Amino acid sequence: MDIVVKGRKTEVPERFRKHVAEKLKLDKVQKLDGKVISLDVEVSKEPNPRQADRSDRVEITLRSRGPVVRAEAAAGDPYAALDLATAKLEARLRKQHDKRFSRRGSGRIPASDVAVSVPDAANLKPNGELATEALSEDQVPTKRVASLDVQGDGPLVVREKTHSAAPMALDQALYEMELVGHDFYLFVDAETKQPSVVYRRHGYDYGVIHLNPDSFGEEGAGGAGGALGG
Repeated sequence: MDIVVKGRKTEVPERFRKHVAEKLKLDKVQKLDGKVISLDVEVSKEPNPRQADRSDRVEITLRSRGPVVRAEAAAGDPYAALDLATAKLEARLRKQHDKRFSRRGSGRIPASDVAVSVPDAANLKPNGELATEALSEDQVPTKRVASLDVQGDGPLVVREKTHSAAPMALDQALYEMELVGHDFYLFVDAETKQPSVVYRRHGYDYGVIHLNPDSFGEEGAGGAGGALGG
């Protein structure tokens, strides 16, 4: 993999190209993201003299089998801007790397130790069944959780959240999903304005589901709740 350095409405001297190769160490980048496909560095210059302290801008774009990662910075000269952008890129890659590692479950508790390690955990019989006395249906207490009636203590757990959502592009939604460390991410597609969800399928494969608001309320429209498994 090579680093592509280009200028936008400005010339990029050979000295700066060599400095980029020295600054962006490919072995370090690939250690944080082993699926890197390309690494582009774009340099631009702000002609407004009032912004002399931020006249040079450097944008680094890393494309891999996962989401696109971008980092940009502006400073009084391109070398300082490159240092700032590189630090941002490495911080984002390191954060994604740490989240992927933590999702592997290195801190999982063995099933045999759950009763000891987790307060109020259910006791299990040797055959794996719950060591609790069975209750008749009319003895099981029912409570209201969100918009559902739940009997007993679960195992259903419901939590409702409402977020404001600015429309965003698909690659930004993938980046946000990786950033928060979830296996799915809800967003409003900036191109179609449709409520959408991106989700992880297998390895570095992703899926996306769009909801068509025009079909809301129509008979036979069907729910999308089971579609994530496809």
